[in-house]
Amino acid sequence: MPRHSDPIYLDYNAGAPLRPAVRDVMIEVLGEAGNASSVHGHGRNARGRIEQAREQVARLCNARSRAVTFVSGGTEANMTALTPVWQDQGAPVYLDKLFRSAVEHPSVATGGRFATADQVVLPVDAAGRVRLDQLEETVRDAGPGLISVMAANNETGVVQPLAEIGAIAASYGHFFHVDAVQAAGRMTIDPDAWQADVITLSAHKMGGPQGAGAVVARSTARVPSALMVGGGQENWRRGGTENVAAIAGFGSAGVSALEEAADTRHLTGMKARLEAGLRAVCPSAVFFGEDADRLANTCCFAVPGIAAETALIAFDLERVSISSGSACSSGKVGVSHVLTAMGVEEELARCALRVSLGWSTDEQDVDRFLELWPRIVERLDPEARHRAA
Repeated sequence: MPRHSDPIYLDYNAGAPLRPAVRDVMIEVLGEAGNASSVHGHGRNARGRIEQAREQVARLCNARSRAVTFVSGGTEANMTALTPVWQDQGAPVYLDKLFRSAVEHPSVATGGRFATADQVVLPVDAAGRVRLDQLEETVRDAGPGLISVMAANNETGVVQPLAEIGAIAASYGHFFHVDAVQAAGRMTIDPDAWQADVITLSAHKMGGPQGAGAVVARSTARVPSALMVGGGQENWRRGGTENVAAIAGFGSAGVSALEEAADTRHLTGMKARLEAGLRAVCPSAVFFGEDADRLANTCCFAVPGIAAETALIAFDLERVSISSGSACSSGKVGVSHVLTAMGVEEELARCALRVSLGWSTDEQDVDRFLELWPRIVERLDPEARHRAA
């Protein structure tokens, strides 16, 4: 049980703490010699570690193990997927456009290997979900392209209607990529149900090591062209000597994440109590995506008049780590492009805070946050406790 002097981590969407089981397997692998491309015993042992992890990550994604390609993280995974050149049944296919939502992670919003002129931004509704009618209208008469939509938003936790988007992509002959980085361990991942050609993952979001990710194809006959070339590693889909320890840790984290995704009730309960406590102190609190399907672990909210930057500092001084949104902006606190796309006014968007729970969060962590919240509100804006919703 944490004491008041212990730091509390509530920023799992930025990165989860390393699981003890993951640390153990990584230390074990780091003590072993061998390049996985070597044919001797040490090399075969390293290869075995990678293939075991490949099976573990494949199970997490309801995919075949040969469909899993290990890369250096979520950004490289997305860069690999976002290419206008694919291989389909052994023949190259050239895609005309990238259709991506307005609320994508920066690693997708930059467009990957698509030229800026070949990118189309898809609007979202007030909850941050892709507008299916406009998606269909946009792609109906377009040449073959790639639709890229995240499974769940890193800032708000809002889950996209992936099966419906996949059906539209299939109906009009487009390829479909799902960034499932935030989904792993928090919801079921199923490329078949989504009709997704490829999904992407990052190990450190699920309690694995930083610097490991994966591209998972629904079919090994339909894959994006390689980003990293120069070697035959990863079935020729990603050149470079594999990081065996990180990959082994990724596999171990995948096993735990699969178990946790099957039952998220404890996270749902803690989030509900957290949000009720926030609203009890500040009736004017706004919860973004509240009426949409959200991840069980994510709460993104704002209290008008309490700037996110000031609140973050106040919590940090109390040794509680939360966020103002995405952690991929060089530590800067600015206006969220996600909230802007949802139609949130800039003044309110500058007040947005994100609390994200995970595998080691317990009730005492939530208790401590709710104990601090009224004190911080009183210090920053006493009137906030009396403003109506």
